[in-house]
Amino acid sequence: MTNGQGEIAGEVTSTSVILQTRLTSKEGWVDGDLPGVDGVARFEISTGPDFAEPITTEWLTASAESDHIVKARVGGLTPGTGYRYRAVYGPDPEHTETGATRSFATHPGAGAAAETSFTVVTGMNYYHFHDNPRRAYTGPDKELGYPGLAAMLALEPDFFVATGDNVYYDTPYEGRADTAPTMRRKWHEQLGQQRFIDFFARTPTYWEKDDHDYRYNDCDNTSDVAPLPDLGRRMFLEQVPVADPDDPNPVTYRTHRVSRDLQIWLSEGRDYRSPNMAEPGPDKTLWGAEQLAWFKRTLAESDATFKILISPTPMVGPDDANQAGRAAENHDPVKRDNHSNPGGFRHERDELFDWLIENGFLEKNFYIVTGDRHWQNHSLDPSGFEEFSTGALVDANSRVGRPPGDPDSNDPEALVMQYYTYDEPTGGFLNVVVTPGDEPTAAFRFYDEQGELLYEDVKTAS
Repeated sequence: MTNGQGEIAGEVTSTSVILQTRLTSKEGWVDGDLPGVDGVARFEISTGPDFAEPITTEWLTASAESDHIVKARVGGLTPGTGYRYRAVYGPDPEHTETGATRSFATHPGAGAAAETSFTVVTGMNYYHFHDNPRRAYTGPDKELGYPGLAAMLALEPDFFVATGDNVYYDTPYEGRADTAPTMRRKWHEQLGQQRFIDFFARTPTYWEKDDHDYRYNDCDNTSDVAPLPDLGRRMFLEQVPVADPDDPNPVTYRTHRVSRDLQIWLSEGRDYRSPNMAEPGPDKTLWGAEQLAWFKRTLAESDATFKILISPTPMVGPDDANQAGRAAENHDPVKRDNHSNPGGFRHERDELFDWLIENGFLEKNFYIVTGDRHWQNHSLDPSGFEEFSTGALVDANSRVGRPPGDPDSNDPEALVMQYYTYDEPTGGFLNVVVTPGDEPTAAFRFYDEQGELLYEDVKTAS
């Protein structure tokens, strides 16, 4: 056996991390999938290269029930410290081998002034990159996977945030994944790409889910179309290190204090939403009452210089006014999926923005980063709040967006001001660098998938 998808470190804090690997067959890929293997594994964590006196987890069982994935939360770590870790695995504890050495660093924490760099992505569409007859990547390095991963690795970010659409269960539409085995296969082919393995070997992760890696395009929790919501939630929690594996009731919205100058919030946009078709108004919610109350409370408690909400879907936009393609199969042409859509959840967004204004967050260095949309942009809402849209990581999954004033947008009156978007679509990512000092700064930089800088905006703390 081996661990053919490498390892992933997730949910790093100043004192803890979740480590994950999957035990697989040494025979490799079979009929487009990477078979799992029963066995046991544990993790060793050390600050030194020789792993002298390592922190060691208990033995964990890899079985078909969990897709042969093992994961463990490790606590008691030292803030602001680089760690090495490795998986030890085998058919039983007496017959094991040791995997490659990987690394991560804990956050310095609220009391430390330290520079922090992180990257944010969405739209990692495997089919469009590898197999779409009109748009597939044709470079000689195609078998390694997405060039954007190599471009991010070159920047040496402290962590990586995937905002959702991490896999596409519904692409291609014919033969889409709607059972546990077919959904797992989507994750295997995605995370088995060498550039993912190389990137995660050195970069800890945070994961959010959106429609395509939950159920299907623009989905909510209604309808009996497979996959059903419970299965979508279970596959997400199984496949990536988001929640403590010992937590029987994990919550996927959370906040992390990174340093004196940075705190991030990661929201949950699928589990608690009202039906998309519900009448807009005060009773229609995308976040749910508990998440909304949690967000207000934790944001009000924060004394971080920069406060960044990372949302799976846009709050400012602009976005398309109407659905396209298969999204319109419900015979409703209006797009109602996110907080920027008037027929969707804009009422909740407006009430939240009003609360933010009343509590002074226009002067407290609060910014929004969003995934979902397949184009990069930097927009200013009439309320004064700014949003940075990462655009799709994969060039073949990118498109030109809807500018303010476009009659086919949800901002036909051009109320939103857009500082940046591109005229020619490209894959890429957002890199955020927070730098301490007498006047701390947060630099928001857009790159294309080859690592070329396209746009930057540097904010100085007010």
